[in-house]
Amino acid sequence: MMRQDMKKVAHIKVDESRKLFPYVFGLKSSCGNCSKRSKPKLIYLLLFSLISSCFVFAPQLLYFPYPSSLFLIEIENRVSETDIESPKTSQNDVSISCDRNGYRSDICFMKGDIRTHAPSCIFLYTSNDLTDHVLQETIKPYTRKWETSIMDTIGELKLMTKDVNVSGDKHKCDVNHDVPAVLFSTGGYTGNLYHEFNDGLIPLFITSKRFNKKVVFVIADYHRWWEMKYGDVLSQLSDYPLIDFNKDKRTHCFKEAIVGLRIHGELTVDPSQMQDATTTINEFRNVLDRAYRPRINRLDRQEEQRFHPRVAKRRKAHRPKLALFSRTGSRGITNEALMVKMAQRIGFEVEVLRPDRTTELAKIYRAVNSSNVMVGVHGAAMTHFLFMKPGGVFIQIIPLGTDWAAETYYGEPAKKLGLDYIGYKILARESSLYEKYDKNDPILRDPNSITRKGWQFTKGIYLNDQKVMLDLHRFKKVLVDVYAKLIS
Repeated sequence: MMRQDMKKVAHIKVDESRKLFPYVFGLKSSCGNCSKRSKPKLIYLLLFSLISSCFVFAPQLLYFPYPSSLFLIEIENRVSETDIESPKTSQNDVSISCDRNGYRSDICFMKGDIRTHAPSCIFLYTSNDLTDHVLQETIKPYTRKWETSIMDTIGELKLMTKDVNVSGDKHKCDVNHDVPAVLFSTGGYTGNLYHEFNDGLIPLFITSKRFNKKVVFVIADYHRWWEMKYGDVLSQLSDYPLIDFNKDKRTHCFKEAIVGLRIHGELTVDPSQMQDATTTINEFRNVLDRAYRPRINRLDRQEEQRFHPRVAKRRKAHRPKLALFSRTGSRGITNEALMVKMAQRIGFEVEVLRPDRTTELAKIYRAVNSSNVMVGVHGAAMTHFLFMKPGGVFIQIIPLGTDWAAETYYGEPAKKLGLDYIGYKILARESSLYEKYDKNDPILRDPNSITRKGWQFTKGIYLNDQKVMLDLHRFKKVLVDVYAKLIS
């Protein structure tokens, strides 16, 4: 109120000043007899100085130390006025809003009377007295926004308002839910282990954690095998059955929905972006542990009953365990058998893992989680480092031309999980490309110059056309050092 009164006074004084000092304010009158009413210029100057002084000292007297304070307060007042003039129902009660600032994904939020309309729409019902126009947003709920080619395979969803007064029977609910929904796609690169975790499960954990399992997952591009594979993990994130959005023609009704998923980076959770500011990737690993531990306990009991003498002897030995992920075809280790024997001679108990799409994840988790060391050549299988206990050792064998991808997708995330990460970069002579190209060829001598040409060169030469023959003498030094640390 004081500021408003001050503005009025100032305005009056300015108007009076304009009348008193037309020459000073550039308001010289065009009338011919003005000179007849002119006063001595000295008096005009003194009065002008007095009024100017009032403007200079008024902010200090009214406790506004900086002119910008007035400007900020004016902005805040304008915002408040805008809020006051908003519709009768607040934006928190009925709203559709989308965050499209992320490089990796878009995400939209809906609140109000929400109804699914498979296979491509979600309606937010409102009344005409709340909105005088239709709101509509579109989104592809998958976390590789920048990859146009893969996003073209993801179905687009429309989020839009509809008038409840003219909707008729279409407004009825077949299934009412008293918890929020999170809708996302399991299309895209789903089928590749790395992408299933990086693009799907970890973002789903990030997005849904705040609901504490009181949330329904609605899935576009649903795959039955995906639910079978990750059902144990999903049960740790939601207490409710999944909804196949494309095929379930019933109208599901919610009061809140999130469409799309948050993603923080490669196989990671950034605490600074979480609601509690403390959740890390270790919390996600704990989710995996809770998901698979009951099944692992059953497997342990079955093994002890079937192989009790052998298991008892192995447990008494307390040998450090090494899990080796074996590859066939590209990036396979051609002298793998010799490497395994060498590791055993050093003192490791070695388990060679050759999982395929039908392998039960609980069994892989059991093998890796009980290991002190995990070894493998760069590839999607390295995602299994998420199954290790913090403090374990992860040795990633890095073929030529894969340095950046190996460190970015697996090396750095492994460190964030608390693992002791070792990147074993092979030499040119340890690559099968050494026999195929001249020793001075840039493919061997300067792989970075090749990978900079584009993904097709990296994939065609270094990922799909390269095998590894380890220099066992060189690799032995790595294993000996690791073994020494483990038994010390």
